[in-house]
Amino acid sequence: MNKKFKVIISGGGTGGHIFPAVAIANALKNKYPEIEILFIGAEGRMEMEKVPAAGYDIIGLPVMGLTRKISPQIFTFFIKLLKSLKKVKKIIKNFKPLVVVGVGGYASGPAMRSASNLKIPCLIQEQNSYPGITNKLMAKRAAKICVAYDNMEKFFPPEKIIKTGNPVRQDITVLEGKRNEAFDFFGLNSEKPTVLIVGGSLGARTINESIASGLEKFIENDIQIIWQTGKHYIDVAKSKVAEFDSKNIYVSDFIYKMDYAYSAADIIISRAGASTISELCIVGKPAIFVPSPNVAEDHQTKNALALSTKDAALMIKDTEAVEKLVDSSISLINDSTKRDVLSKNILKLALFNSADVIAEEVHKLAYGK
Repeated sequence: MNKKFKVIISGGGTGGHIFPAVAIANALKNKYPEIEILFIGAEGRMEMEKVPAAGYDIIGLPVMGLTRKISPQIFTFFIKLLKSLKKVKKIIKNFKPLVVVGVGGYASGPAMRSASNLKIPCLIQEQNSYPGITNKLMAKRAAKICVAYDNMEKFFPPEKIIKTGNPVRQDITVLEGKRNEAFDFFGLNSEKPTVLIVGGSLGARTINESIASGLEKFIENDIQIIWQTGKHYIDVAKSKVAEFDSKNIYVSDFIYKMDYAYSAADIIISRAGASTISELCIVGKPAIFVPSPNVAEDHQTKNALALSTKDAALMIKDTEAVEKLVDSSISLINDSTKRDVLSKNILKLALFNSADVIAEEVHKLAYGK
């Protein structure tokens, strides 16, 4: 191999884009120790903190999302887009990657567009059952498109599609033997039923408000909760929890030991982001999804329906969550038969070793195989 194996991974914005991106980078590093990896993200977004924490270099672009309403922000969008295209072209020429991987998010489009203009092969990793605008626009330029769902030929050229599943955090793939450690970590009782509530890396207002209004019901039923609120709701949540003298509640803005959280949980309440769904399929725990209505093309509802129609999860609409979520979770905790059915069916949908498969595809593109 006469060319240095260098790869750019672009995109981010939310944990749903960042965690798969880091998982791909880790798989590449494990398989090909000689590789050099550079991330490209959006200035001020979560990836600018999370990627360096994972041990990788990242450069930010001044890119922003396109508003769907007519406003002066449209001019700002195009100005920042042009600046980003100019900056990313310089980055690519200096770094000289053999492949550019796009995982979705604001920075993904400029990076892949510039790479394809420079005749550098691109690989798209699409997490959702309904692709975002960036990936649909970049599909013609991509050499390969790695997906997690069936029937993606509706959106992408079929000859480019490879069903790989979504890469997940490595620590959640093996939960066996962690249960007692998990309960010690959260300060909870391993003999009591436990509900894990996660609203995504930034939190979820409706889920948080539903849990806050139902804390007394959980306590009355002697059900423990592990509650990740996101940074915007943590102060309110702590105030609500302080109203009860209960040892059954663990609350935090962010859970870094998700393997422990999954190990301890009997059921999981979550938004329906693609990466979260992929993790829960591997974890194999009963789940209740509350899809966010504030995402492009309502793709979280489509993600959740892909499971709920196969009796692999329950789904509650965001507009019905305050009324139904807590009662439904308590009902599920008390219904072992239903939990077993959901657990068995969601596990059938798991795709393992996704990051390794994608890493191999990146290597093939790099060296023309």
